Amino acid sequence: MIKRSKRLMKKTRVALTLTNCNEVIEVDSNQLIHELKKIFPSERVLTANLDRKMYSYDSSFMARFNSFVPDAVVLPRSVDEVSAVMRMASKHGLPVVPRGAGSGETCGCLATRGGIVLDLSSWDTIEEVDVANMQVIARPGVVHFKLNEHLSRFGLFFPPDPGSTRMCTIGGMVANNSSGLRAVKYGTTEQYVLGLEVVLPDGQVIYTGGVNCRALKNVSGLNLTKFFVGSEGILGVITRVRLRVWPRPKARGIALAVFDDLEKAPAAVLNVYQSGILPSGIEILDSSAIRAINMYQPDLNLPAAEAILIFEVDGNPAGVEWEGQKIVEVVQKQAVSVEWATDPGRMADLWRGRSVVAVAAARLRQDGSRIFAGEDISVPLSRVTEALRRIKELGRYYGVEVVNYGHIGDGNIHTAPVINLDSTDEVERANGLVDAIHRLAIELCGSTTGEHGVGAVRNRYTTDEHGEAAEIMRRLKMCLDPRNIMNPGKLLTPEEDK
Repeated sequence: MIKRSKRLMKKTRVALTLTNCNEVIEVDSNQLIHELKKIFPSERVLTANLDRKMYSYDSSFMARFNSFVPDAVVLPRSVDEVSAVMRMASKHGLPVVPRGAGSGETCGCLATRGGIVLDLSSWDTIEEVDVANMQVIARPGVVHFKLNEHLSRFGLFFPPDPGSTRMCTIGGMVANNSSGLRAVKYGTTEQYVLGLEVVLPDGQVIYTGGVNCRALKNVSGLNLTKFFVGSEGILGVITRVRLRVWPRPKARGIALAVFDDLEKAPAAVLNVYQSGILPSGIEILDSSAIRAINMYQPDLNLPAAEAILIFEVDGNPAGVEWEGQKIVEVVQKQAVSVEWATDPGRMADLWRGRSVVAVAAARLRQDGSRIFAGEDISVPLSRVTEALRRIKELGRYYGVEVVNYGHIGDGNIHTAPVINLDSTDEVERANGLVDAIHRLAIELCGSTTGEHGVGAVRNRYTTDEHGEAAEIMRRLKMCLDPRNIMNPGKLLTPEEDK
């Protein structure tokens, strides 16, 4: 039989204290396999040690130091299969964790309490491109880049643009309300989700946004679609997505501006906004990022400066050219230099530094590795400079190198601590730094995450950030999932920390 019991999750070296991850489900493996093979063909039920181990990681720092191995992994290809496995799991009180590409940075798709991982990445059908109604219907495993590649045949695109475009899946983007480089103009995933097919924890299948609706506007009933967008798999399994799409812009241009004073960069961004221009993206590289990029690719030879801003505009050719020249006119009042380009080759050169910074960060020290922790805070635009200054101070206090960059246009700062992973002392100091960065975001009237999500990494801050609303979130979760089987230990403040 399948038994529910408490025991400590076996860990290797502990990097972050996981008070919410101390309960797993013990199962009789033979019984579990038997029940799963009633639902799935045997080749889509993975129970071998190596197979399960492959699903115990994502990109997070936490995953490096903990063993989150599921009891089984299944690869569903139909709504009926997902519904059946949820009914079985609900009957036995067994945790179920939906997973896309596994490219996340918060342990959101890891089985922190054991159970079953639903690998949705191979369910990658684009079912329909409804050109007349400007929307597309897709299964959760469709990769973002592949979706836009397909939509380009129709002169359309799905605007949210995460840096992991060639890996991340549409289901994962919806579950985490992803955004990325062009959120300044185009916003986040939630603004494009028109409707969802969702399997609830008890196996029931529902359709949000209207069962047969193809309208772009719909204010009928409670907005359950947005209830599930960003829910990180704790409310149900997203099995189909109806997305709004936009006409693909005909032209694009990039301006690169160099600043000798960090304070001037956010001021320049505000001046661009006040001039009436909304770029598709505005990125910042501070002095630490510039140094790392030059060490990684010396041929780029970025100027030694306190900050570099990269503005991108898109639209019709005449409009792009006008906006680009206006940005140059506005920004050059504060910048040391500004360059504007619409030539594809030159634009690629100007963008290359930003595209490699995440990898380049580790070059700051020979024995260093960039860790994904404390990497996604969001602060008000008026406090970006303060946040960057104080993150540098925190890095010095904890003795940890930190590279700063990100989406300054909407206040989303990415920090990249660089440490020696073999040093217990450095790991401990990095944990202190990461906690301080998250608490800094809240202090500055911001958020602990702008786009990467909460998962098991940031849920300890949920109550501090949301106050009494955090308890309402928990109640809503328990209404749909009274046995707490749906991706438990994620998003919400752990019971032990209340």
